[in-house]
Amino acid sequence: MPQDNLLRMKCSVCKHANYYTTKNKKKVERKLEYQKFCKTCKKRTLHKEARMTG
Repeated sequence: MPQDNLLRMKCSVCKHANYYTTKNKKKVERKLEYQKFCKTCKKRTLHKEARMTG
């Protein structure tokens, strides 16, 4: 994946960053939210787009 479009997905329950994804910045203007499996919580939780550091 190209590093310039990389987004981090963070669990809304435990605040642990579990997933990385990309989005089309020309078409999508909203923040991404997905129901994903969190390994820390051991259940499906809401994952929101988080800010990349670095």
